[in-house]
Amino acid sequence: MSQHILIAGASGFVGSTLARHFAAQGREVSGLARSDRAQAALEATGVRPVRGDLDTDMAPVLAAARSADVTLYAAQVAFEREPAVARLLCDALAGSGKTLIFLSGSGVFMQRTGGAWSPDSFAEDDPFVPEPLALPRVEAEGIVRAASAHGLRSMVVRPPVIWGPGDDGPVASVYRSVALTGAACYIGSGLAAYSNVHGADLARLFSLAIDRGRAGALYHAVAGEIPYRWIAEAVARDLGVGTRSLTMDEAVEVFGPFGALLQSACSRSRDPRTRSELGWTPSRLDLLSEIGEPRLRALATPDPTQERHHEDA
Repeated sequence: MSQHILIAGASGFVGSTLARHFAAQGREVSGLARSDRAQAALEATGVRPVRGDLDTDMAPVLAAARSADVTLYAAQVAFEREPAVARLLCDALAGSGKTLIFLSGSGVFMQRTGGAWSPDSFAEDDPFVPEPLALPRVEAEGIVRAASAHGLRSMVVRPPVIWGPGDDGPVASVYRSVALTGAACYIGSGLAAYSNVHGADLARLFSLAIDRGRAGALYHAVAGEIPYRWIAEAVARDLGVGTRSLTMDEAVEVFGPFGALLQSACSRSRDPRTRSELGWTPSRLDLLSEIGEPRLRALATPDPTQERHHEDA
């Protein structure tokens, strides 16, 4: 009998990658849809939509989770909302023996270095000082892992930056900076680095976690890491422009407040448990292989509307 997987966040970048992966494996896939547009997008990819909303309409979500064999949480809600959502899901599935996998992120131990490199790198069991903005997510991770003591096969997957077709990650941000400034930008020394993983490799990890994962476990997923300045230099070579180091104040103007925070921070991770327990090895190792993609080059073309907005600001 086909395994039924429910994906919360199936219309997002990561969730849609997971949905395509499991549908290709022949598994029955349902996805949460909170709008007509999301429902149509899911139906177009062969995913059965479940109407509901993690903020305002949890009842159908919980009912769908109870009827599925596996629930994958890859949704994006406000950080402060995540513990409550995690608790509701865990309570609804307690005693069922079913599988719940919560998608977190290595931002929980992100270090605000102002663009500088940090020697710190974190494996699954390493202690860390949580990033203040991510404290609710750390709490949600704990709720999910603790639920394994109550008859639920619950796990947490904590990847770093996820890249792949259609992503809007650091490479896209640097191309966008060219449209705004005429140069490929980085922050400070540009040596801060976020580990990264390709979406297809992450989807394979989820498959392995479903098949082999240990209840209560935390799994990282790391293919490599590239300093932000290296990304800027690669974009600059592709477009024939220069590079530019930004102060934090300038970076807020170019990348936005949250983008500036991310692109000035270090978050370096390792994944010994994932490799030893699940036998996972990434196959797509070079984030810079995205350089030159037409969709990314298009982001470097100035948008007159954005220019006017920037001048008004």
